[in-house]
Amino acid sequence: MKKIILVAALSVIMAGCASSGNRSLEKETQVSVQSKIQNGVTSKAQVRQTFGDPTGVSFTDGGNEIWTYALAKVKVDGKTFIPFYGLFHNGSKTNLKQLVILFKNDVVEKYTLSESNTDTKSGWAD
Repeated sequence: MKKIILVAALSVIMAGCASSGNRSLEKETQVSVQSKIQNGVTSKAQVRQTFGDPTGVSFTDGGNEIWTYALAKVKVDGKTFIPFYGLFHNGSKTNLKQLVILFKNDVVEKYTLSESNTDTKSGWAD
């Protein structure tokens, strides 16, 4: 019986967290990215070697390439899993980290690393 309770508790904990995107951004900060990317110096090949394949690729009107790397982590509030109570009070917290790099002639022109946190409430009483 104890094993069933332990498995159920672990399942709830594991279901409460999820992440999606490029894992190479997980521990990156402004300082760590500055040490890996230098404007006018770092090439596409070096960026790909450091961060892997981009999540998205687009182009400017002038034909310059933009690579986007993103990592989203979602943590569901524990009270969401409480029977009946979860209907009234539930939600999640999302952390989005995004690295956007503009290339000109296959070399980094400029880049930006941003991070945002969002709280979502979706219960009937929230």
